[in-house]
Amino acid sequence: MPGRPAGKSLSAICEAGYVAVLVLIKFLYITFLLPPGLFIAILTMLCLGLYRRRQQGAGALAVIAVLLYLISIPLVGDWLMRSLESRYQPPPRISGDVIVMLGGGATADTPNVHGQGHLTGFAANRLLTAAQLHYITGAPVIISGGQVFANTGKEAEIARHILLGLGIAADKIIVEGQSLNTADNAKYTTMILAAEGFTSPILVTSAFHMKRSVAHFAKYQVAVVPYPTDYQTNTKFIFEWHQLWPRADAFYNSQLAVKEYLGLMAVNWF
Repeated sequence: MPGRPAGKSLSAICEAGYVAVLVLIKFLYITFLLPPGLFIAILTMLCLGLYRRRQQGAGALAVIAVLLYLISIPLVGDWLMRSLESRYQPPPRISGDVIVMLGGGATADTPNVHGQGHLTGFAANRLLTAAQLHYITGAPVIISGGQVFANTGKEAEIARHILLGLGIAADKIIVEGQSLNTADNAKYTTMILAAEGFTSPILVTSAFHMKRSVAHFAKYQVAVVPYPTDYQTNTKFIFEWHQLWPRADAFYNSQLAVKEYLGLMAVNWF
């Protein structure tokens, strides 16, 4: 009996040590063997090598390595995303006579339950929200999105097949298949709104993309009801140590956020 607590304590220590080793291995694996951590490690070693040899360029490499590290960690990537995603909140009461869903990418020949082609993550999340809003409001859905590249799918057509498969009636789906970007989304959708007599569109797009989308529609004097979806980060900040580890998805979030801010500048200036 006296030896049992010691055994339990030893077992707990071994388990804690095992977990710590796994965390350390994971940290080293992510940091040094996978991009972008691999590139940060290489730049850091090159910087140290130049510094030891007293060669020029060490300072510049250090700056590049630090900047690459910052935009590659979730702490920064999530912060940039949150600064965009917090601009709009879903309205507590849903009111509108049509739902406008903006496309966000598609594959052309991948097998689907209904036909061929899939929507990528951004667009799929938007489509789910658009379908949910349709079942709540009964409003028709305008799907806006064309074939951006030769190897990508016709977004609006693929989305239409998926909505039909979800039980939405064909006469409740309107396809806008010419758009190649957000400016086109606003331009061609505005034509449909005017032709069909819709006056209160509910705009569905990714939360990080909503500010720029609203600005494009405003250029055509169309006031939309923003309904953001497809959130890439939590609305509330909770710090955890893994947010300091370089990760490809954090780098991608930083890239998306910078792209949106540049797009906002373009909308406001031109």
